[in-house]
Amino acid sequence: MKHRYEMNGVQMRYWMPKEVDQHISEYIRDFLEQMIAAEQVRELIFDFEETVFMDSSGIGVIIGRCKTLGYYNGKVYAVHIGERIDKIFRASGLYRIVTVKEAS
Repeated sequence: MKHRYEMNGVQMRYWMPKEVDQHISEYIRDFLEQMIAAEQVRELIFDFEETVFMDSSGIGVIIGRCKTLGYYNGKVYAVHIGERIDKIFRASGLYRIVTVKEAS
C-alpha cells in the first residue's frame, strides 16, 4: 500500500484512503506508529478528502493514534469531514477525542 502523507516539522498530515477496512487499517496503523516514533510526530492530521468508507477498524486506528500521541502530549486532528465520515464520527464518539479543523 502506498501512503500519502506530508511532514511539516513535528506535524504530519496523513490522507486516509478511499476505503478503510480491516486489511488497510493494519497497514495504516503500523506505518503511523513507525512515523510517530521516527519523526517525533506531535500533531497528526487525518485528511478524509477522498474517504467514502471506513469500518470500525479505521475508528480503531484513529483512537489508537490518539492514545499514542497522548503519551507525548500530542494532538490528533481531522480535516475534510464529509457527510459519511461525519456520521461515523458522531456514532463512534470520535468528535470527543479528535479536533476537526478547517483544511489548509
